[in-house]
Amino acid sequence: QVLLVESGGGLVQAGESLRLSCVVSESIPRSTPMGWYRQAPGKQQRELVATITKDANTNYADAVKGRFTISRDTAKNTVYLEMDSLKPEDTAVYYCNTVGPIATTEGTNYWGQGTQVTVSP
Repeated sequence: QVLLVESGGGLVQAGESLRLSCVVSESIPRSTPMGWYRQAPGKQQRELVATITKDANTNYADAVKGRFTISRDTAKNTVYLEMDSLKPEDTAVYYCNTVGPIATTEGTNYWGQGTQVTVSP
């Protein structure tokens, strides 16, 4: 079952902007806090960079604070990540997920296909 579908990534130059979108399955309650994670090249762990609650309270990792903005459209069940002033170190595959990723019955975490963001110098 597909639960999360990310889109909007691409190749941009440093200083430019991108807007990522994540369509969330109706099976995930709209009150669930959502987050954007990223996995940089060569890194095994995904980094949580932004979160948003059902009341639109947001939180950001220090590395993206002031440049990224997370938002959600509850009616469309979609979560967004506006990324401004992009830097080469923002290059990564970006994923959305619940805060505390979705657990599967096999004991692993569910992840969507992600969307690639590449920032050239």
